[in-house]
Amino acid sequence: MSDLVGNVDKIEITEGDITKQRVDAIVNAANESLLGGGGVDGAIHRAAGPGLLEAGRKLNGCKTGEAKITGGYNLPAKYVIHTVGPVWSGRGDGSREDPLLANCYRNSLTLGVAHKIKTIAFPAISTGVYHFPLERAACLAYHEVASFLKQDATLEKVIFVCFGGEAFSIYHDIAARYIE
Repeated sequence: MSDLVGNVDKIEITEGDITKQRVDAIVNAANESLLGGGGVDGAIHRAAGPGLLEAGRKLNGCKTGEAKITGGYNLPAKYVIHTVGPVWSGRGDGSREDPLLANCYRNSLTLGVAHKIKTIAFPAISTGVYHFPLERAACLAYHEVASFLKQDATLEKVIFVCFGGEAFSIYHDIAARYIE
């Protein structure tokens, strides 16, 4: 991890509502249809308004681990990057789910850079109704973002927006490991 320490100055952790973030893009933990759902996906669709649903229809869905982009409509963010996280199988080894979750972060960041995005906010992808273990997901997320920032200097700020104190605490503990 020590080779990634210099990159973490561009990473911020906050507790709050991702739909209120004033960034270039927010990431939506979407389902494969891209037509809205529960949790963060539903909250983003409600806040963005009906234009997001129409845009989602035109994208013809999204496969797990991939990412697609739309406008932000009524959100403060100019864009929404939709990514579909893996459903946790419960087997515990993560051999199938870990690479798919890593792809969510990597593909979202790559898509953001392609659209000249400088600031991006992520939720804890797959940790809600998809039941990915929060600490495991946060470790993967933080590592993927720090690694990406090492390779690409165009992003100015990546924010992990935590919904609730438990997620906030876990992300801070993981960040501390990168600074030590």
